Amino acid sequence: MIIKFPNTALLIIDVQNDFCPGGVMEITEGDRIVPALNRLALVFAERRGRVVATQDWHPAEHSSFSLWPEHCVQGSRGADFHEGLDLRPVNIILRKGFNKELDSYSAFFENDRKTSTGLDAYLKTHSIYTVVLGGLATDYCVLYSAMDSVTLGYKTIVVNDAVRGLDTPPGSVDEAFRAMREAGVILAESGDLQ
Repeated sequence: MIIKFPNTALLIIDVQNDFCPGGVMEITEGDRIVPALNRLALVFAERRGRVVATQDWHPAEHSSFSLWPEHCVQGSRGADFHEGLDLRPVNIILRKGFNKELDSYSAFFENDRKTSTGLDAYLKTHSIYTVVLGGLATDYCVLYSAMDSVTLGYKTIVVNDAVRGLDTPPGSVDEAFRAMREAGVILAESGDLQ
């Protein structure tokens, strides 16, 4: 698959300890995506693409803790990026979900679907037309980010071997892939993009 650099950005979604094995919201094999993401980030850096890493950054008593276990609390080890993730190629870290009353699955919008995270403006400033996504979790933050990316007019690619899902409720990962395909998201392998 041909992608045009430097008009492409890699979004690394929420590769944090609380979502990896041993974390409070452990995603099975969540850490297995790190090597693929590291390889992609280096390719993007070498070819002058942009690399953005998102980070759930919840205050104590965040509203989402009524639905999910307490996770990714600001300054905690659980909120830290997985130790194997190479942040050197990352141009910007975008923290989301820091408003106590609003969660933020998408890298583009808070869950009220109105409040922008600023990512769209950042990408447009850097003349980005294509967005490539990997990270956690396929059925939540990756899904919402990919759907918003398409809606905002970006060519959107999700890297199959660089995502893993919660699958809560069961079947939600398959449903996420179906919804993304129907919305026009391209599904690819990391090797296809190198």
